[in-house]
Amino acid sequence: MVPPFAHHPRHHHHPHAPHPHHGPHGGPGGGHRGPKMFDAGAMRYVVLHLIAEKPRHGYELIKEIEALAGGAYAPSPGAIYPLLSMLLDLGHIASTADGNKKLHAITDEGRAYLEENRQLADAVLARLANAGGEGRDDVRGMLHALKHAVIEQYRAGPDDAARREQIRTILQRASDDIARLGGPA
Repeated sequence: MVPPFAHHPRHHHHPHAPHPHHGPHGGPGGGHRGPKMFDAGAMRYVVLHLIAEKPRHGYELIKEIEALAGGAYAPSPGAIYPLLSMLLDLGHIASTADGNKKLHAITDEGRAYLEENRQLADAVLARLANAGGEGRDDVRGMLHALKHAVIEQYRAGPDDAARREQIRTILQRASDDIARLGGPA
């Protein structure tokens, strides 16, 4: 006789992955990407706000939310992708193929929904922005903000060699200045 825990044909689960039955609406478990800070209802406003700024891929949304939280929180793919599917089903976003990824853009319905719920959206965004300050060193938040700014500016002009050289110069100067703080060895 096979013990009941030895084989369960429907559920092959990695020990560090969020439990498959605990999707965007919460439940036990969670992953290792930070505390359960937002449910899908609250995260919906953040995602719509970010997509309203510009069309984004799912991975970009995760990284942008992490940057907004100063590195203190990052939603898991298991939270973001089902939420994007729900927003698509609701007609709040539209998705187009972009290579092997999907690019998500807000629809008129999504923009109207976001504006109808602007106070809630602003409250959730403020909570997210404050997440980095809760018991964390401010330098970590600053590093995440710097990383985000560099990535955004680096991508801003695909063939803008002058901009890219300015970014490299600024980063090298900052790195050198910080290294010199310790003084001579």
